[in-house]
Amino acid sequence: MNFATFSSPAFFTDPYPMYEKLREAGPLLPVGPNALVTGRFEIIDALLRDRRMGKTYLQSVRARYGDAATEQPVFQALSRTFLMMNPPAHTKLRTLLMKAFNARQVEKQKEIVEATSRELLDRIGSAAQFDLVSEYALPLPVEIICRLLDIPSSDGTELGVAASRLVAAFDLAPLDDAALADANEAALTLERYFRTVIEQRRARPGDDIVSSLVHVEDEGTTLSDDEIVSNVILLFIAGHETTSNMIGNAMVALFRHPARLEALRREPAIIAKAVAECMRFDSSVQMVVRTALEEVVIQGVTLKPGTIVFMLTGAANRDPAVFSHPDQLDFDRGPNVPSLAFGGGIHYCLGARLALLEMEVALRDLLARFPQMQPEDLDQLTWHRRNNLRGVQSLRIHI
Repeated sequence: MNFATFSSPAFFTDPYPMYEKLREAGPLLPVGPNALVTGRFEIIDALLRDRRMGKTYLQSVRARYGDAATEQPVFQALSRTFLMMNPPAHTKLRTLLMKAFNARQVEKQKEIVEATSRELLDRIGSAAQFDLVSEYALPLPVEIICRLLDIPSSDGTELGVAASRLVAAFDLAPLDDAALADANEAALTLERYFRTVIEQRRARPGDDIVSSLVHVEDEGTTLSDDEIVSNVILLFIAGHETTSNMIGNAMVALFRHPARLEALRREPAIIAKAVAECMRFDSSVQMVVRTALEEVVIQGVTLKPGTIVFMLTGAANRDPAVFSHPDQLDFDRGPNVPSLAFGGGIHYCLGARLALLEMEVALRDLLARFPQMQPEDLDQLTWHRRNNLRGVQSLRIHI
């Protein structure tokens, strides 16, 4: 097995048959020089919580692209985010970021999410048909994060395009030269834009996340401009790509399970359970990466220091060793069913609360506004050609 295994058209359309074969083939399989891959829940869950496993992002870049690639702008930009750091640097940044998401910011989130959803659905109006992805799922998180950052929503489209090009650099399969050049230009575009925003907030603070990051302080520790820029880019990416794709994935899953869709229509109060199960069933985030910082032995496999492990969380969330009938969408699994949709350990998703809120509001509002909506053709969907982030390019809907 090698990186190319995760780049076939069949994989992008439906990765789950390959995930099943991968789980059955063994606990950890070689996928490249000093690199392993796993799709088993128990292993991924344990390694995400093991402090001997950490982030060596640039090392994983070397494994895929070679030594020279680590100087590329996109990889440098991503390496400066707290997502790619280990303690104590990670601890410092995460503490400051969590402090910036103060009570007022959390309070604003629900108001902003609900208002944005209503406005987008009003734009769709009574059209006989629409594209759920381009007209709702994609602009919803973009406009929400723009409002939370207090930047013009008119800038969101261009920034969203840049974010989509940059996030391709997270893929397990190496990008070709053209895609890598696009990702580099996207990183530079986002850096230039948010550096200007930071300068404006230093001069004129507001009641937004960027202003909070500029002025946050913890026992005399503050964030540098470089740290703010990189992590605002991360917030924008996380608030854009993951949620928009997850809304599309959830609606595809519901349309393919009409009994579950009808149950949700009849009983909107089960929305939280439905969202949790949709995220387990077909998460937009399909993979995370960790490196052994010390020797780790797990299920008879020794991970020497420097060993990179590509953890297929999408495969783990369908592991039959953990989930009964994992390929079925089941809202009755109970409140304590595990899921790796938001990762785990010290790198558990900082924006999980906002993402769940967006998902719940999005599905609730769609079903309330268009209770009889149906997809055009579920057998002709085009999926993004990515192996770390799963989602459909379009989902045509009849009202």
